[in-house]
Order: sequence, then C-alpha cells, then structure tokens
Amino acid sequence: MAANTTTIEDLRAKTDDQLIAELTELKREQFNLRFQAATNQLENPARIREVRRTIAKIKTLQSERAKSADAKA
Repeated sequence: MAANTTTIEDLRAKTDDQLIAELTELKREQFNLRFQAATNQLENPARIREVRRTIAKIKTLQSERAKSADAKA
C-alpha cells in the first residue's frame, strides 16, 4: 500500500468540513494530473487512479452521512 493511499477508516475519522476541504484539494490535484498527462509530463500514472478512488470514497462517505442524518430527522 502506498504511503499516500487514504483508507476509509481515515476518512471516517474526519469531520464534514475536513472532508470537503480534502475533496477540493483532490479535485485540484486531479485536474493537474490530467493536465500533466495531456502534456506527457506525468511521472506517476497510478496516482490518477488513487486520486479518483479517494474522491469516490469521500463522496460515498458524504452520501452515507447525509442519508443517516435524514433518517434521524
């Protein structure tokens, strides 16, 4: 497992605001990685996959939290 791979347990420990901030940063990184890939300057192609999957994990967690909040209300 890579050093910068994010597990779901790490994400669950974060607050909603921290998740939003991390999601914003990952989307910015994803854009930069796509730009680097288009200009053949990409050093680590596997990072694109890691970023994409981490974004999906965060969105899934946000969805779960929203559904549980609706169920409690």
